[in-house]
Amino acid sequence: MSKKRTATMISLLLLGGVAAGAIVLATLPRDDAAAGAGLWPADAVVGVEDGFIGEGEAISPFADDLPAIANLEPGLRAAMQDAANAAIADGIDFVVTSGWRSASYQQSLLDAAVIEYGSAEVAGEFVLSPDQSRHVTGEAVDIGRTDANSWLSQHGADYGLCQTYANEMWHFELATEPGGECPAQLSNAGG
Repeated sequence: MSKKRTATMISLLLLGGVAAGAIVLATLPRDDAAAGAGLWPADAVVGVEDGFIGEGEAISPFADDLPAIANLEPGLRAAMQDAANAAIADGIDFVVTSGWRSASYQQSLLDAAVIEYGSAEVAGEFVLSPDQSRHVTGEAVDIGRTDANSWLSQHGADYGLCQTYANEMWHFELATEPGGECPAQLSNAGG
């Protein structure tokens, strides 16, 4: 029988590039069996420098001082910020729930998904390995709030931004020229 443990991660809640003054703690599940099988790295603690944004938390798309935004590919960052300005002008609450991620952060997400879903195959529908994830290369951003997801699904192509996975309405990539047509969505991250 395995005992559940947690790996604690710390992030600062930042909105509009200004610290809100709170430290947010989040955890990823860890158990002894997964750690013993090499499914969870012993040093699975990640922080803001890894692009971490706490579950249920969000940051401003203009928080260029945070690695989650600063390490996005420059074209994606500019397109996302242009879209955010337009969405905000339309009264939409536009935030980022995940941007660039370090390889170690991405691996910890994959390891946790394998544990949660019970297999690497099912986990791969939602979380890719560090060598496959476009978050690690700074070529993907997850946008928060349902109204922002809907707005970006309708207007994102105007900025070159496209929802690339049918099962992730929040995941956008720079996948067309501004004003172009988005490619067909993949059913999930695994294809």
